[in-house]
Amino acid sequence: MDILYKFSQILWGYPLILLLSFGGIFLTIKLNFFQFRYFFYILKTTFFSIHKKPKGTGTVTPFQAISSTLACTVGAGNIIGVPAAIVFGGPGAIFWMWVIALFGMATKFTEAALAVCYRTKNKKNEYVGGPMYYMTRGLKMKWLAIWFSTALMIEVIPSVMIQGNSIAGSALSTFNIPPYITGLIIMFIVSLVIIGGIKRIGHFAEVIVPFMAIIYIGSVIIVFIMSIEEFPKVLALIFKNAFTAVAPIGGFAGATLIEVIRWGAARGAYSNEAGVGTAPIAHATATTDHPTRQGLWAMVGILVDTIIVCTATAYVILASDIWKAEFARTNTSGLTALAFENFFGPYGSLIVTISLIFFVISTIIVLSWYGEKQAEFLFGDLGAKIIKYVYVISAFVGAIGAARFIWNLIDLALAMAIIPNMIALLLLSNKAKKLKEEFFNTPNRYYLNERK
Repeated sequence: MDILYKFSQILWGYPLILLLSFGGIFLTIKLNFFQFRYFFYILKTTFFSIHKKPKGTGTVTPFQAISSTLACTVGAGNIIGVPAAIVFGGPGAIFWMWVIALFGMATKFTEAALAVCYRTKNKKNEYVGGPMYYMTRGLKMKWLAIWFSTALMIEVIPSVMIQGNSIAGSALSTFNIPPYITGLIIMFIVSLVIIGGIKRIGHFAEVIVPFMAIIYIGSVIIVFIMSIEEFPKVLALIFKNAFTAVAPIGGFAGATLIEVIRWGAARGAYSNEAGVGTAPIAHATATTDHPTRQGLWAMVGILVDTIIVCTATAYVILASDIWKAEFARTNTSGLTALAFENFFGPYGSLIVTISLIFFVISTIIVLSWYGEKQAEFLFGDLGAKIIKYVYVISAFVGAIGAARFIWNLIDLALAMAIIPNMIALLLLSNKAKKLKEEFFNTPNRYYLNERK
C-alpha cells in the first residue's frame, strides 16, 4: 500500500501536470487558438442561447449536460484547493491557474466534440458516449477503452467515500448532525436521483447548479462590495507574484517561482477536469446538431468552474489576508470558511458549509453516474445496476468514516484514467480539428449561417 501511495504521489507531481498542461497547449495550437478567436461567439451560442430550443438530436438539453458536468467539477476543490494553492504557491498561483484553464478549454472542447462524434445508443434508446467510445469507435483500440473504464469505475468508489466524509464532517461541526444520519440522507438523495438516469440527473443539475452559484458567487459579490478598496491590492498581488518568488509573510513560508507556477498549473488542471475524461460522458448525451457546438458548451464549463468560482474563492482569501495567518499552512481546508467569517461573522462559515454540502452532494450524484456508464460499457446493464448500488453504499461508508485505508488509491486510479484519455485525445486531434473546421467554415451552415 505504501508503494502504491508513493507512486501516486510521484504521478501527481510534475508528470501529470505536464501531461495535462502541454496537452492543452498542443491542442490549442492544433485548433489554431480558436477559444480566443471565437470567444464572444462561444458565449453567444452557449449561455446567451439557453432560452432557445436546441437543434439536432440527443437525450438531454445542452444546458442540462453542462449543468451535470459543473455539478461534478464545482465542488470541494474550488473551496479547499484554491486556498492550498495560494498558501503553498503564493498569490501568483492564481494567474497560472487562469493560464492553464484557458489552454485547457481546447482539451475540454476536444473531449466533448469527440464524445458526440462517436456516441451511440444503448438498450434504453439513450445516447451514450465518452472516452471509452471514441477509443473504441474512433481509434479502434478497445484495450485502451477497457483500461480507461476500469480505472474510472474503480476511482469513483473512494472518491464518493471522500465526498461523503467531507459532508458528514461539515454537518457535524456546523449543525451537530451525527455522521450516520448524514450518511443515510446522502444515500436517499443520491439513490433517488441516479436511479432515474441521465434525464433525472440533468433536471436535478439544471436546478441545483444555478442555485449553488447564486449562494456562493452572490456571497462573494457582497464581499467584493464590502472590500472594494482591497481590489487593486489583490490584483497587484496576483500579477506581481506570478513572475517572481514570493517572500515569507506571517505564516506563509515563501515560494520559489517554479512553485508558484506548479501550484497554479495544478489547480487549473485539476479543478475543471479537462483531460480527465469525465465531462465528455455527460456532453455525449446532449441534443445538438454538430459535435463542435457541444464542444463549445464544454469550453464555457471551464469559465464557470475555474475563471469564476475558483477566482471568487481566491479573492475572498486574498482580500481577507487569511493566507498570511500563522496557522494557514496547517489548516488550508478551513481557510475559506475563516475568510468568509472575516466579512460575515459566524454566518460566514455557515455560507461555506451550505455551499459545500450542495457542491458535494451534486458531485457524488454525477460521479456515480459516470462510474455507472463505465460498468455499462464493460459489463452491460446488469453491471451498471450493481455498481449503482455500490456507489450509494460507498457514500454512506465514507460518511461514517470507514474504509479510510483505500483513500490513498484515489489519486492513482484517477491518474490511470487520465493517461489513456490524454493519449486518445492527442491521437484523435486531427479529427477534432476537422470537426472544428467543418463547423466554422461550411458555407451556409452552422457558424457562417448564424453570422448572416
